[in-house]
Amino acid sequence: MSHCQHCGACCASFRVSFYWGEDVPAQLTVPVTPHRAAMRGTEAKPVRCIALSGEVGKQVGCTIYPQRSSTCREFTEYTPECNKARAMHGLPPIQP
Repeated sequence: MSHCQHCGACCASFRVSFYWGEDVPAQLTVPVTPHRAAMRGTEAKPVRCIALSGEVGKQVGCTIYPQRSSTCREFTEYTPECNKARAMHGLPPIQP
């Protein structure tokens, strides 16, 4: 099982912005610039993506997983950014 399925720290730490024309449900986004959108809940503090279900650090899931943005598709576990998000939620770093 991927760490992501019980972590979710990235979804509750960073703004998720992407090109507005991606196949992300429009009602779950807010405009950021004329060409960029962000997931609702990630545009202001406290950050928590509207598509995140569950409790960070326990068990989470993305309610729009097949339609998630390129930003989410490209974010990977074991990276410095992943461990930064985990630290923001009091979770220990993970190693490959």
